[in-house]
Amino acid sequence: RILLLPSLVVGFSFHRQVAPLQRLTAVNNKHRTFRSSSLSDNVETLPTIQDDNEENEHLIKQEIEKELVTKKKKADKKRFIKNERESIAKKKDYLRGAGAFKKVKSEVTAAMRVQFDSEMMNKMKESPNYMLEKDGIEFYLAKDHGFCWGVERSINLAYSAVETFPDRTVHITNELIHNPMVNEKLHVKNVNFIKKDADSNKDFSEIKEGDVVMLPAFGASLDEMRDLDARNVKIVDTTCPWVAKVWNTVHTHQVRGLTSVIHGKYAHEETMATKSMCETYICVKNLDEAEYVADFIVNAKEGDGRAEE
Repeated sequence: RILLLPSLVVGFSFHRQVAPLQRLTAVNNKHRTFRSSSLSDNVETLPTIQDDNEENEHLIKQEIEKELVTKKKKADKKRFIKNERESIAKKKDYLRGAGAFKKVKSEVTAAMRVQFDSEMMNKMKESPNYMLEKDGIEFYLAKDHGFCWGVERSINLAYSAVETFPDRTVHITNELIHNPMVNEKLHVKNVNFIKKDADSNKDFSEIKEGDVVMLPAFGASLDEMRDLDARNVKIVDTTCPWVAKVWNTVHTHQVRGLTSVIHGKYAHEETMATKSMCETYICVKNLDEAEYVADFIVNAKEGDGRAEE
C-alpha cells in the first residue's frame, strides 16, 4: 500500500510540473530507492515495483511524444511563407511607409497636386452633375475618378524615395502603375526600370550594393524579395496595402491547408506576386476557366483522369 504512493504522485503532481526527461529520471531514481530499501525487507514487493515503474515510464514517454509534436508544429509555423516575407520586411534597409520619408512628404504631396490637378476637372466638380458644357456639347466626369488611395500612396512613396536618395542609383522592378504619365515622370527622375527578357525574366545584374530598389504598387514575388535582400540594397516597398491584404488571405488558406483560387492574368505582375505567396494555388482568367474549375470541384471523381488533364 505504501509503495503505491509514488505512482500517484508521479502521475499527477510530478507529471504536470517536471520536464519530461527530469520526470523519467525522478521516477527511475525513486524506484531504485524503494527497490533497494525494500529488497532487504520483503522480496515479494519487487514485481509490484517493477510493474509500477514500467507504467510510469510509459506515461512519461507518451508525454514526451506529445511535447515533441507540439514543438514540431511550432517549427512548422516558422516555415509559413508569410513569416519569411515579414522577416525580410522587418530589416532596417526595408522601407515601406510614409514614416520613412517624413522630411520630403509635404513637398512631394504638393508636387503631385501640381502634376495631377486639372483646371477643367475642377470646374466640372463644381457642377452638381459633374458636367461641363462647351460649344453645345456636354462633358460628364465620373464621380469616382482618378487614382485610388493605394496608387496615390505608391506614387508618393516612389517620388519621396527619389528625393530622399538623390546621390544613389534608384531602380524599379516594374512599372510603378499602369499609367504612362507617372512612369515617364520616373524616367525623367532618372529611375532605372529593370529590363526583362522575352519570358518576362528580370535582369538584376545591374543592381549594385548600396543602390535603392523600388517595388511597384503591384508588389513583388517572394523570389525577388529574397534576391534583393541578399544584394545589400535599400528596398522601398510601394505595394498597395490592398494587395498585401490579399497576401494575408492566401496565408490563411495555407494555414488551413486550402487551395487559393486567384482571378487574374497569370503573367501579370500582381498575380505573379500573389501566387508566390501561396503554397497551393490555381489561376483563373475568365468565366470559362472559372466554370471549368467549379465543375471539377463539384463533379470530379478520384481516378477519373481529370486531375491529370
